[in-house]
Amino acid sequence: MQISLDGYVCGPNGEMDWMSWDWGDDIKRYVQELTAPADTILLGRKLAEGFIPHWKAHVDNPATADDFGRKMTETPKIVFSRSLPASPWDNVTMAGEDLPGTIARLKQLPGGDILVYGGASLAAALIGEGLIDEYHLFVNPTAIGQGKSIFGQLKGNRKLSLAGSQSFANGITVLFYLSKPENQ
Repeated sequence: MQISLDGYVCGPNGEMDWMSWDWGDDIKRYVQELTAPADTILLGRKLAEGFIPHWKAHVDNPATADDFGRKMTETPKIVFSRSLPASPWDNVTMAGEDLPGTIARLKQLPGGDILVYGGASLAAALIGEGLIDEYHLFVNPTAIGQGKSIFGQLKGNRKLSLAGSQSFANGITVLFYLSKPENQ
């Protein structure tokens, strides 16, 4: 997830205009390598409404179509929503409110990694339930002062182990953390 230097993933009204999108080949390669082993993408409804049409338009346009865009459109998605009963998009399964049960079932299936692209509410719920194994936080060199945090549903401290970090030419630094078992 992209995150501001002061810990927000969007402004108070969902603003994302502060994010760095001038991505060079270095950060694009990192994201491609992170995404390659995934065979499922989790999205919240609000993010899905922009994410899915964006990537469809990207691959439908011969001038912008590329392998990464195809990966984003062809990878099956699960959209969590309380208000949308059926998917208006191709390659999407809708999920309701049983977040722990849905994730437990997904983790039991054979296959690749499960990626969470957001949004803020879904990521916060997954973190609050202890369902995230790895965190790749794309820290933008911008402080926004207020907004939505993905760590707001924690019930106490969550211990993480730094597995790596990498800085990129556009000023973003990725912090890669692993979840620690509860007893450590």
